Amino acid sequence: MKSILCYGDSNTWGCKPIVLPGVVERFDRDVRWTGILRQQLGDDYLVIEEGLNARTTVHDDPIDGAHKNGKPYLLPCLETHLPLDLVIIMLGTNDLKSRFSLSAFDIASGIKPLLEIVASVAPKNDGVIPQSLVIAPPPLARLSVLADVFAGGPALSQQLAPHFEGIAGLFGSHFLDAGALITSSDKDGIHFDEDQHEILGRAVTRSVQGIFADNP
Repeated sequence: MKSILCYGDSNTWGCKPIVLPGVVERFDRDVRWTGILRQQLGDDYLVIEEGLNARTTVHDDPIDGAHKNGKPYLLPCLETHLPLDLVIIMLGTNDLKSRFSLSAFDIASGIKPLLEIVASVAPKNDGVIPQSLVIAPPPLARLSVLADVFAGGPALSQQLAPHFEGIAGLFGSHFLDAGALITSSDKDGIHFDEDQHEILGRAVTRSVQGIFADNP
């Protein structure tokens, strides 16, 4: 059985588009893109969901809390689920928040320490570095209830994918540009509608199948 860890933010957790401030709802497990991935891959794969709302790549959030930083939790998370064959990382959306004042390059660079951590578990993973798949999140759409939090985010988000691809290439990681496949919801401009979870889940399935076909 192949073990796959999906490490991400609210769009991996399965947050529905937010239409009322403070009202957060979650799609059912079989609707989320990770659930689609699990169903499509079948019983020979274990798909582990590790999504957290507001998670950043490597930044402590001064408002939502330091626990939203994706870096400190990644190593214990990986070691909890060892052995692992593949780690999928889709982060960066929350780094677009205006409070962080980051460039597109800096946001993508936040993926680098995470991939270094993935590589570091090799001695405890039968001496093998888990393969990795970096997914660049889709650009933000028109913002609504979270417009102040993500001020300037839509334009900045359009610049992310090439930088993410470059970082992935440095580590020999596989890469998927979600923005070439899906769009953020026009309800809040950030999260995915149900049909977009379906599309992304099927696309990730194809990527995963290709990864393991080349590296059984």
